[in-house]
Amino acid sequence: MYRITPGPAYALHGSASTQRLEAAAAAPLPLHTLMRRAGLALAKLARALAPHARTVWIACGPGNNGGDGLEAAMHLHQHGLAVVVTWLGEPLHCPKDAHHSWMRAQAAGVCFTSQPPAALGPQDLCIDALLGVGLSANAQRRWPSNHPLLATLAQVRSCAAPVLAVDVPSGLLADSGQFAPGLAPAPGTVGTSPRHTLSLLTLKPGLFTGAGRDAAGTVWFDDLDCSAPETPDAWLNPHPVTSIRPHASHKGSYGDVAVIGGEGLGQRGMGMGGAALLAARAALHSGAGRVLLCLCDETGPGIDIVQPELMLRHFAALHLEQLTVVAGCGGGEAIRAMLPQVLADAARLVLDADALNAIACDAQLQQALQARQHRPHQHTALTPHPLEAARLLGASVEQVQAQRLEAALQLAQRFGCVVVLKGSGSVMAAPGQIPRINPTGNARLASAGTGDVLAGMVGAALASGIDTYTAACNAVFTHGEAADQWPHDLPLTANALACRLLPLA
Repeated sequence: MYRITPGPAYALHGSASTQRLEAAAAAPLPLHTLMRRAGLALAKLARALAPHARTVWIACGPGNNGGDGLEAAMHLHQHGLAVVVTWLGEPLHCPKDAHHSWMRAQAAGVCFTSQPPAALGPQDLCIDALLGVGLSANAQRRWPSNHPLLATLAQVRSCAAPVLAVDVPSGLLADSGQFAPGLAPAPGTVGTSPRHTLSLLTLKPGLFTGAGRDAAGTVWFDDLDCSAPETPDAWLNPHPVTSIRPHASHKGSYGDVAVIGGEGLGQRGMGMGGAALLAARAALHSGAGRVLLCLCDETGPGIDIVQPELMLRHFAALHLEQLTVVAGCGGGEAIRAMLPQVLADAARLVLDADALNAIACDAQLQQALQARQHRPHQHTALTPHPLEAARLLGASVEQVQAQRLEAALQLAQRFGCVVVLKGSGSVMAAPGQIPRINPTGNARLASAGTGDVLAGMVGAALASGIDTYTAACNAVFTHGEAADQWPHDLPLTANALACRLLPLA
């Protein structure tokens, strides 16, 4: 058993592949072996997390997730802890493994009650074993609003003691990182105590993206002494492999990035030049050899006095076929007129923000984007947030967020390019590649301009000569890692973030 931390490339398996692996692992073993292993692992982690607990409350659902909790209850009781179990199953109507663990808990003298113990404190522990990976998106239809499971789930979430979830926090969908309809916690109903999740047999994608990162808290993993031969559904994005730049190099060794965007006030009375500046500064600080800045409002100044290394250019002066282009940051309506030539000629291209919005509502631009995949010398990455992804897919934000992995894969297949679907646990996808979920980043990135910084970072990584998928994955990891390592006493602004970056290659 070990704690999951950003860095290694952990394999992630969804609910279907996990269930196949569980069946294959259980077949050669004596009956109930996997549940016994799961319960023992859960009990060991519980004791480590709450060594001074006076009371351990275990909320057990009617299925095998509850069976894991029952098995853990027996072990904790035998170690002398005051264990209280609320079990929502019925002996005659539960899975065989869960029934077996219920009998073992009963024989050991575990205390069962229909209500949680009163006054659980921060030194105590609550184990959430209500609902596991078998939960489906329409599961809420099984239970009326007054069902005991819903009431018990609400009590678990509001508990003042630390909470340890078995496999996934109850109500969370293992594949998507979203809560099943009707099972999401209402605002203000979740306690502030620490949250932990012990993922058993496999790591689930939903623990690392969408609402899953907040719900799961600290993730722990135990493979129950079983191998996982199946191809994973996703990978946790690993730390980039970096190398020392050789002394015998020059600015031409690391490529030229051209940032095109920044609609001026004259267009619609909404100046957005800052977005392009942020992307350009991020590309520069991420190691691009040269950074050219083409503002859609070409009447502006000829120099960035804060970052004089940036070279301002008119659009007509750009040799797109030789450049890595980052297009769209703050581009507004003005970027639309430049996109046909950019899509046709740019050697390496990162499309963000208003470039994506323009493409979403223009069939000809979509065809031009799709055509790039058939030109071996052209490479493309898209960096949409959920609303931009929804526009490109003709879907709603809710649909995109409900299936983040699938949405990123659909975009990658439709346009034949690399896709970074931004958000908590950003998803990277590309045709023919297993998608990755990024483990770095935090809520301090939820401010204007940090997405423009990421676009510039992707551009710099791509300009260095590495492949498009690796460039995107490296930039996303480093972008989030910078926020995770940000000094707590300093405000994180997009410009400060851009100027503190280190070369990606």
